[in-house]
Amino acid sequence: MNYRFDNITVFGDGSWGTALSNLLADNGMEVCLWCYDKRAYESIQESRENRIYLKGIAVSDRVKPTLSLHKAFDFSNLLLFVIPSKFFRNILSDSSELIRSDHYIISAIKGIENETLKLPGEIIEDFLPAGYSKAPAFLSGPTFALEVAMRQPTTCVIASRDMEYSKSIQHTISNDYFRCYTNQDITGVQIGGAIKNIIALASGILDGLGLGTNSQAALITRGLAEIARLGERLGAEKTTFFGISGLGDLVLTATGKLSRNRTVGYELGRGRNLKDILSSRESVAEGISTTKSVYSLAKKLGIEMPICFEVYNILYKNKPIKDAIKSVMTRSLKDELHSY
Repeated sequence: MNYRFDNITVFGDGSWGTALSNLLADNGMEVCLWCYDKRAYESIQESRENRIYLKGIAVSDRVKPTLSLHKAFDFSNLLLFVIPSKFFRNILSDSSELIRSDHYIISAIKGIENETLKLPGEIIEDFLPAGYSKAPAFLSGPTFALEVAMRQPTTCVIASRDMEYSKSIQHTISNDYFRCYTNQDITGVQIGGAIKNIIALASGILDGLGLGTNSQAALITRGLAEIARLGERLGAEKTTFFGISGLGDLVLTATGKLSRNRTVGYELGRGRNLKDILSSRESVAEGISTTKSVYSLAKKLGIEMPICFEVYNILYKNKPIKDAIKSVMTRSLKDELHSY
């Protein structure tokens, strides 16, 4: 089947939703941007700039903001969700009657739901109308919003079980600064995008403590092992975690100064209180809530994830950071490849 899309609705007025809207407008599409935050909507309407979440970047005239879910769902049969994972279920619940059988869905959401331990794709399944048969797609990769908005070259992955749909989205999204690859491992792509935020929190903590590149390299390498361990248990392909949505996204988020999660971790490492850090931020650091989900999921499945567990202990049990590091470093000694 050949798919062709000339317009799209983007749900999410944050920095990434705004940047993706501009990207799609650059590709000649008409874009409806659904805004959750009235301030962002008014800012785009008045100044053609999202001064709340992506300050300094002009928003294309092809991007039409709206506060109406009805208008957003009616605008296009291609829906791209770019919202914090903790809000996803509520938004789908509020609009479930608006989802039509001819809608095609893309998720750029990176997280795992706290209460159900479901991935975004599983949450979507809870709200699809009877008879709906289209396979959703999942967008992920090393893509800081500001750099994409500045048209700096990068790559991403679009994953779906429907390869023809993936190829269509690949061609819809790609241009001379944004190159999209296809992948059929939807579980692996979603897991990599979610758990890398936890490792980025840990990376920021190490940096805040003033630790060096030895520590960072060790953390990223063993963090990737934890991501792959959980992903494989959930049915993902191990090779996915060594690609764009795995290692690529992990390196970006754990080392880049634009990383929200790394920044929160850095402030924790410097001794600031988590509540104070979050109260001073507009944007959401997905790793905070995902840490709780991954802790519960790994415990449920009997999987050891020592880095993720200690980040959980720091965030939710007030464990001293130096004690958490010691707990990871003094575990019983292992073989690198054949034990955990």
